[in-house]
This record gives sequence, structure tokens and C-alpha cells, in this order.
Amino acid sequence: MTRTLEQWLQWQKQLHPAEIELGLERLQQVWSRLSAGPFDCPVITVAGSNGKGSTVAILESILSAAGYRTGVYTSPHILRYNERIRINREAVSDEQLCAAFEQVEQQRQDSELTYFEFGTLAALTLFQQQPLDVVILEVGLGGRLDAVNIIDADVAVLTSLSLEHQDWLGDDLEQIGREKAGVFRAGRPAVCAIAEPPDSVMRSASVLGTDLLRLSTDFNYQWQADQDVWYWQGRHSRRDGLPLPALRGMVQVLNAALALTVLEQLETRLPVDQQAVRNGLLAVRLPGRFQVLPGDIDIILDVAHNPDSVRVLVQNLDTHRHGGRTHAVFSLLADKDLDTMLGLLIPVVDDWYVAPLDVERATSSARLQAGLRQAGAAQVTVCDSIAAACRLARQQATAGDRIVVFGSFYTVADAWAACV
Repeated sequence: MTRTLEQWLQWQKQLHPAEIELGLERLQQVWSRLSAGPFDCPVITVAGSNGKGSTVAILESILSAAGYRTGVYTSPHILRYNERIRINREAVSDEQLCAAFEQVEQQRQDSELTYFEFGTLAALTLFQQQPLDVVILEVGLGGRLDAVNIIDADVAVLTSLSLEHQDWLGDDLEQIGREKAGVFRAGRPAVCAIAEPPDSVMRSASVLGTDLLRLSTDFNYQWQADQDVWYWQGRHSRRDGLPLPALRGMVQVLNAALALTVLEQLETRLPVDQQAVRNGLLAVRLPGRFQVLPGDIDIILDVAHNPDSVRVLVQNLDTHRHGGRTHAVFSLLADKDLDTMLGLLIPVVDDWYVAPLDVERATSSARLQAGLRQAGAAQVTVCDSIAAACRLARQQATAGDRIVVFGSFYTVADAWAACV
């Protein structure tokens, strides 16, 4: 039977009884039947709590500007599933996805794959069928037991660590760091944006013999405000006069420094000149990361969904010029730290509009409202949907105000049609 892409995706959601089942044995068995062997090109695997998507996008943009053929796998998506798999910066087509899904199904046999695992195998299959120069993989959850970790990384990346997904990864940063360091490989470099990572990360690198490059110790960067440029210093090279990445927020300079350090480790296989770096930084794009839709009322879309990413959102709101009120359209999943996130944003938001997400793990409107009231929010409106909340916020806002939509990829996705 021929399935459409939507039919394939709906079927995959029902294939496995659990939404998440960490582990690699089932995937490795299916991949061994699908795969012609290791990738012929370098593989970069990016793990971390925040900053993964931005770091991947910066790497993709710079390498593309240098003329390299890229295969990129990320998750989740905002509007279309196809966004997860990009070849030469273009999302793959429905036809390519359906063909890859069919190949996975033919080799699956009796393995119960989750939705994410099925998609990961399809992405890897598509990449093996293309003449690529580099493959960039974003970890979905954790690292050690995440589906992308069936592929050995030539360079591993750890962007950040925060308390998240404790049911799967552990209750403290030592345990979470151990899980994320699971993408490290013996005798191969790993780049870490944390100046002083947890002991578990250091031990993982030491036991494997991984060359761990740390921020402030092995690479660094500095913004030169008087010249409106920044520089990056690696172990063996330096790049000066760099423009800010096209992604908003100073945290993106850190992500760019991380990307440049990765490229230094691959310079013999993927040399990149200064002009390609500049062009790539200026051309990088990534929806939903402090994405400002300009107009009489600025609309800001941000997928911030945990305390650390909300702190960055607050910093960006502080530097974003506006002369009026701030309206927030907000919802998130139930396993997130609602109270801490609200405590950070209450001082900078005037009016709140909340609504439930149409997913199983959504936080209820009653819980959102109660959390906001407890945090001290003065104006809270409960709506039936995120789209309705966006429409109401636009009706209530006046020229000079701004609307910030945040809390989850699902929140931004639901808001997109109403805002864009």
C-alpha cells in the first residue's frame, strides 16, 4: 500500500507503545540491515541542553558557504516534518521521505521503533544515498542512548547542560553530563562550551581518550563593541573581524565560537577560508530563535522551554528596543520547570495569554493560570488555543507594544499561522 507522508507519520506514532524508549540495540540491528557501512565523510554530532539547533545551523551555513555538500538532521520541527532533514540546506521532499520510510520498514522486521527512531533511520538512509561532504546530527534527548548515537562522530559537541528530562537522564548535572558525554568517541575530539564541565564529563573524556576542548581553556572569543566585530581564538588559529551571526542575541556568538572550534578540528578534511566564515555567519537562518516579525507591533517567536533558555530570552528582551507593553503568549509541556521560568519573566511581561497545547504532555490551562497568579502576574487571560491567544494579543496590543510567543516548539508552531 502506498502511504502519503502524513499517513506514514501517523502510523509511526502508533508503532511503538511508548513515545520515548532510550536504547540503541534495536536501532543498530535495523541500521546494520540498511547501511552500506560508515559514512565516507566527516560526521559532527551535537548534544546539549540548549544551543544545539543554533550551533548546527551555524555549522551548516558556514560549510555551505565554503562550497561543501551538507546533510543535516535536527528535531523537532516547527511547521513541517521535512524541516528535520536537510540536504544542501533544503528540506527533503515528501517523496524522498516516503521512499526512505519504505526502506526502513522493509528492514525493520519485528523491531518496534519509536517515531523518533524511525525518522532517524530514514534521515541516515537518505544521507548515505547522497554525495555529501559532511553530515551534522543533532541529538534528540540525552546522548548515550539517543538514536543518532548509532553513528560514530568524528567531532562531538556539548553545547550546554541544565536539568531536563530527569525521568530519562538523571536528577543532577553529573548524571545528565554523563549521558550527554555518551556521544564522545575514543581518540576523537569533542568540543565543550562549558568552561568547567561536571566531573562526569571530564571522566568520560579521560576514560575514552577523547581530546576534550573546553571554553576558556582551549578556545575563546571576545566581542569588540567599539568596532562592532568579534574574534575567535582556537588552539592553533585565530579569526578576527567577524560579523555577528544573523541569529539574534549575544549567546549566538558563543554558539558561533563553538562551531569555529569544531571546524578547526576538521581543517585538514574540510578547510574553510575567512570569507566563507563571514558569509556563513551572515547567512545563517533558524526559525523560532528570538525571531522578530517586524511591524507596528513586533511579534517575537522563541522556542525557549527551560530556565536557561528563558534567561537568554529575558536578556534578548532587555536589549530589544520597544516603547510599549509586553504581551506574552505562553504554554509548555508538563515536564518543564514552570515556576522558575515564570519567575524569570514576570518582571518583563505586562499581559499574559495562555492556552493548552494539543499534545499528551501539555500543561493544563488551570496549572498555567495558577502558576502565573502565584508568581505575581497581574493580567492573565485563558484562551482555547494558542492561535486564539495570538489573535487576542494582537487585538489588545497597540503600536509600540510587542508580543512574545514562547514555551515550546509546539507553542511557536501553533502560533505561526496566526502570527505570520
